[in-house]
Amino acid sequence: MAIDFEMTPRQRKLKYDAREFAREVVRPAAERADAIADPQEAFVAMKPVFEAATALGFATSFLPAKYGGGGASIVDTLIVTEELAAVDGGFPTTLLVNGLALMPLTWFGTEKQCATWIDRAVDPASTGFLAGWVVSERGGTANFDHPNTMAGIQLVARPDKADGSLVLNGEKHWPCNAGGWDLGGADVNLCIVRTDQTKGGRESLSAVLVERGTPGIEYRVIDKIGHRTCQNVTMTFRDVRVPAENLLAQGDGDLVINRNFTWSGPIAGIAAVGVARGAYEFALKWAKTFTGGGMAPIINHQAVGYLLAEIAAKIEACRYMCWKAAHYMDLHDNGGHALSGMNKALCTDLMQRAVVDCMRVVGVNALDRRFGLEKSYRESIVFPLYDAGNLAMQQRRAWGVMTDPGFTPDLFVDSEPFGFRKSMEGFGVDNDMS
Repeated sequence: MAIDFEMTPRQRKLKYDAREFAREVVRPAAERADAIADPQEAFVAMKPVFEAATALGFATSFLPAKYGGGGASIVDTLIVTEELAAVDGGFPTTLLVNGLALMPLTWFGTEKQCATWIDRAVDPASTGFLAGWVVSERGGTANFDHPNTMAGIQLVARPDKADGSLVLNGEKHWPCNAGGWDLGGADVNLCIVRTDQTKGGRESLSAVLVERGTPGIEYRVIDKIGHRTCQNVTMTFRDVRVPAENLLAQGDGDLVINRNFTWSGPIAGIAAVGVARGAYEFALKWAKTFTGGGMAPIINHQAVGYLLAEIAAKIEACRYMCWKAAHYMDLHDNGGHALSGMNKALCTDLMQRAVVDCMRVVGVNALDRRFGLEKSYRESIVFPLYDAGNLAMQQRRAWGVMTDPGFTPDLFVDSEPFGFRKSMEGFGVDNDMS
């Protein structure tokens, strides 16, 4: 991509097709769903929209073409995500999490696992196919790479030599999509588990695929203030048996976590841009028509004009940082752990503040639910906290890469490849094994 950042004609068409779908289909459904008190009912209300998005290819566009997916670049995924998030922050999260659950199969899984699960996801008849990314736990996830066996991931998978299965016991907290449309489970859940209780997080973690309907799992929906159109649950595993062939990335579950959150970093960042852009569009229109009791629209006041210019600058800057991170990752096989972490942390924090500034432009009327800015605010505060929280996890991921002797300040501007290694993990964790 040239430094001019110009979209191709195909990408411009993708943008406006996604915008039309967002405004005509997603927005009205999301506004109704957001007002539903029961969180599971709110999620289910979006199923027809999800099915329509799947028919357009949005739910599988990021999957490799060799498996029947759309083969879209990460940059293309960002273009669609911004448009969807501009009308609702929660719905594109449901699509994103399908990717978080399925993309690791293409990086760490077997051909059989890819054929089994990705084939189901891209099957035209599977319009409601959901996949869950199951990593977070009640005690926190940021220290997943801690060397102490009592810290980090505690969902344990023990082999049963009698029948060759894996037996899972423990709990996960906050996984998205995992409960499925009917709380009988997503079609498949990719779970990060501890397969060796004698080693720390950099050697003991693996991933396992848990099929819908597997006995022994209880799902409880979490009631959230934002992203109400997507589902988060607490999952309790009691002697859950899965076939050993469902295991992948044995001993490298830490790398699954890191690579997944690298892939999703700029996507979460651009979703925050979309929410802020939606708030900015409203605030700009308001400022051009609302007089505040004066003789001219408030945009003619210097304070308002300066603030709107600052909001616009932040949105433009964050959009292009997301594009840069995505472009770098497209070039280097989803590398860019540090750039992705920086991107996600900086942009989601900035965009949350941009939404607050939009509310300052509108004034007290921003609190009126009819205008939608309070929803933008509720959506914006989610981004710095989810998808590997900025303070506890994303910044630490970037820090770990920067400590490597080979890292230089010119690395990303020169677009040089820089692979991720386990030696970059573990920074900031308590190394006291006692």
